[in-house]
Amino acid sequence: MAMKFGVKSTAADIKKFTSLITNREAAIRKAKANDINPSFRINELARKYHPDYQKMIISEIISHEGADAKTFVFKKADGSEAAFFRAGQYVSVLLKIDGSLVTRPYSICSSPLEAKQGIVKITVRNVKDGFAAPYMLENFKIGDEIKISGPEGTFYYEELRDAENVIAIAGGSGITPFLSMAYAIRDGLEDFNLTILFGSRTEENILFRNELEAVAKECDKIKVVNVLSDEKKKGYENGFINAKLIKKYAPEGKYSIFMCGPEAMYRFAEKEIEKLGIEKKFIRRELLGVTKKVASLEDYPKEAAGKVFDVKVIIGENEYNIKANADEPVLAAIEKAGIPAPSRCRSGECGWCRSKLVSGNAYTPKENEGRRFTDIEFGYIHPCAAFPLSDMVIEVPGSYMK
Repeated sequence: MAMKFGVKSTAADIKKFTSLITNREAAIRKAKANDINPSFRINELARKYHPDYQKMIISEIISHEGADAKTFVFKKADGSEAAFFRAGQYVSVLLKIDGSLVTRPYSICSSPLEAKQGIVKITVRNVKDGFAAPYMLENFKIGDEIKISGPEGTFYYEELRDAENVIAIAGGSGITPFLSMAYAIRDGLEDFNLTILFGSRTEENILFRNELEAVAKECDKIKVVNVLSDEKKKGYENGFINAKLIKKYAPEGKYSIFMCGPEAMYRFAEKEIEKLGIEKKFIRRELLGVTKKVASLEDYPKEAAGKVFDVKVIIGENEYNIKANADEPVLAAIEKAGIPAPSRCRSGECGWCRSKLVSGNAYTPKENEGRRFTDIEFGYIHPCAAFPLSDMVIEVPGSYMK
């Protein structure tokens, strides 16, 4: 059955419609001639919460004598809020060392709430034969201007993926993301149960011992277990964090394991975790970094070890000819030459340094293979995790953090 609709119009409706243009023009003439906002609000928010970089001032330096480390408190140079982050994320710090432009990723150790005050904290521990860490520890001073990236990384709690109970395995300065997580739980920003198994050599070496004890007392969702490898003392576990120790403190039912620490800890802990039969999705680890002994890997082409190759680096209209050692990532050679190249994670995962390999060959360790399948097929590499095997030509994107 057909339905009929009628539209009834009045003289008043017709008059109102025909006067629309006249009324609009009158309103425009009456309005003040304010400047048009050249930016969309959504773009302003994107720059605020996902900045390419943040200009900071070192406002405080906290020494951790027994742990041979310092915490650097960065504050936004213009007094504004810092980019909000998830507890467990990192920032990349831009450094200029003896003519070299380098970046280093450091996990944030402060509460996400402090970002509203413009504050971001990182902790740097001294590294034997290190390059960036000793420089920062010796040269950074209050008042220095520093550039850091926006928050990066996916090493944070996600309730859709992770179990309600989390066992955190930390070693050395690998405690920093877990301290941030503990603060976030205390501050009501995260909601899960966190048990931290923290490995240190001695009681004196325990980083953030007082801070961890304090936050555990403030919040019953947090438990801290210190494990000493070189000492036997009352109140501490002894030895290494193995499957037996994890089972001792693990809850009934499902739980996630989060790991952050040095390379040696990962090698040991991964074998121990296999004994627990945990689903793969419940095992998370912070970025490993790139091995310092690439020639020791089974599938590494041994004939390339120790050689030095010529590398042409193309950035836009600029070309640079540099030397690159086969025993270190291509990115390291680019940085030593003072060339501003992009980087963030330095572990082959984030893709920030993604570059076109025009010619030549490079080796990427399996554990650092974070490229997309199409990138591998069409000849793209991540210089932070690619070791030269021959003379090369690569096209590198420009850096935002010059």
